[in-house]
Amino acid sequence: MVKSTKDEAPIERVASQSPDLRQELLAGLRVLAPEAFAEGKLDLERLRSLTGGDAEDKPERFSFTWSGRRAAVAMLQAPTRATLCPETAISLNFEAAQHVFVEGENLESLKAIYRAYYGRAKMIYLDPPYNTGNDFIYPDNFVDPLDHYLRITGQKNGNGDYVSSVTETGGRIHSAWLSMMYPRLVMARQLLSEEGVICISISDHEVAALKLLLNEIFGEENFIAQFIWKSRKFPDSRSTTQVSVDHEYLLAYRRSAEGQFRGDERDETKFQNPDDDPRGDWMSRSMLGLATAEQRPNLHFPITDPSTGITYPPAPNRGWRYSKKRMEKMIEEGRVLFPASPEGRPREKKFKKELQNQFMAFPSIIDDVHTSDGTEEVRKIFGFQAFDFPKPTELIRRFVEQLSSDDDLIIDFFAGSCSTAQAVMEQNRRDGGHRRYLCVQLPEPIDPDSEAGRKGFRTISQLGLHRIQAVAKVLGGENESLLADSNGDAANLSVRAFKLAEPSMRRWKGVEAKDADAYAEQLDAFADTLADGWKTENVIWEVALREGYALTSEIEKREEGGPTFWRVTDPEREQTFHICLDDKLTMEAVGKLGLTRESLFICRDKALDDSLAANLALQCRLKVL
Repeated sequence: MVKSTKDEAPIERVASQSPDLRQELLAGLRVLAPEAFAEGKLDLERLRSLTGGDAEDKPERFSFTWSGRRAAVAMLQAPTRATLCPETAISLNFEAAQHVFVEGENLESLKAIYRAYYGRAKMIYLDPPYNTGNDFIYPDNFVDPLDHYLRITGQKNGNGDYVSSVTETGGRIHSAWLSMMYPRLVMARQLLSEEGVICISISDHEVAALKLLLNEIFGEENFIAQFIWKSRKFPDSRSTTQVSVDHEYLLAYRRSAEGQFRGDERDETKFQNPDDDPRGDWMSRSMLGLATAEQRPNLHFPITDPSTGITYPPAPNRGWRYSKKRMEKMIEEGRVLFPASPEGRPREKKFKKELQNQFMAFPSIIDDVHTSDGTEEVRKIFGFQAFDFPKPTELIRRFVEQLSSDDDLIIDFFAGSCSTAQAVMEQNRRDGGHRRYLCVQLPEPIDPDSEAGRKGFRTISQLGLHRIQAVAKVLGGENESLLADSNGDAANLSVRAFKLAEPSMRRWKGVEAKDADAYAEQLDAFADTLADGWKTENVIWEVALREGYALTSEIEKREEGGPTFWRVTDPEREQTFHICLDDKLTMEAVGKLGLTRESLFICRDKALDDSLAANLALQCRLKVL
């Protein structure tokens, strides 16, 4: 095992797990307030004093908590060993693809991509379980989340009971649902860019609790809107309360004040110039106000048409939009349109060139797209009802259009029927954008006796990926070899598939008994940190994620005689590293790479002798497995 002395350049190890969020938080506090630490530990009383608080001053205040909150925080903070392995056989044009589909438990998957995708997402859309009593709640296990996931999905032997649904009683417990959502939403915030916005679909069952949770995680000041979506097209005749609940909600929060909606495009067909006004096209707009005479007496006054002498009183309960002085100026400038009769109501000329913004506010009520639309499109794609109550693509597409552009990243880690993936592809087709999606879906099992089960589908993730492939082929004109969209861009439709899996890099587990032979045996076993049966591509992607490289990074094989080298590049962040997984390296072979002090080179510890390690550490940034 190679070591470096204090006189040599440092040799680092590639991380064997995701970052420890507790340590990251403490490290940040040490930078901002080192005086809050005493004997290496955070002193809460000192921190309170530094922020202007009084240790004895503890007034009652509003707080939000639930049973199991502490365990939820522990789930969030626990690092993961999990990694993502490429599934090229079920991908579409893997090398060119800029879209990503991940099959796996979403919290572990988010932790695995945390370093790579921190601050990258412009938009996150989620359609989580509504907790109505018959939907899936993710079975988190704090002791060993990865092991638990592998057991319940049948990837590892053991007595793991997979729960595909919960009972009516269990499903309505708010605490269990909040504990499931909390760590995932905190991770979501970390993945959003400063301009990023998260939108979450939810129903009456948990909308109140979800809003409290989002207020805590994102800050009440970052609440944008609670959209009301009229999801049901026709009244529910099965209602036992004689009330048809026809709506759901979408809650929208932003990472910071920089996040905002674009707005709807104005209908410019209303602007014309029938009187050849030299100021250009105009439209007729109401001048009615919104206040009574008691509320705004200065907006209640009569106005007179200078051409006819007819006087028009204000509307009794509304008055005018403008003050008397401004109204007189508008009349003088010919901006007021008077009706032909005294019974009419004067209106104003609004000129197109004077509009400050080409967009109008995006409405908070959506009533022209329904769940039945989503059901119909799924039937067209699959030929049968593959999903219950899928979100219509058009609903999500509108939010994608509002909140993203160009090559922005959209994430959905409750992907389900993968409506988000289709929405991104559809919006790219409309405006020529190159947006990318990253979808994560748990391999929740499908009932073998269901129609989907009888057709050979075994998991929800399998159905979701099938939809992505089917839509891509339709949009690409059935050109399976190119899969190009209307712009001839293969990357706009192709998708890379990955699967949550155990790491190829083994971790030191220690020795239970204090026995020299046992220690020696373990040391010998860990002379090579790669697990038995490791695969080159899996190791490269695991290292790439640990180093903060996206799942759309480019991997180039370099063979110049002797060892095989790989060059990994993340174009978005303009970062590159070289990696070699051979058993033996020489300075001559590595020298062909042309490494500099800024270059990152990664290899196996066992491939280096002390001399080569020391030389490489001086020549480049050296990390070992």
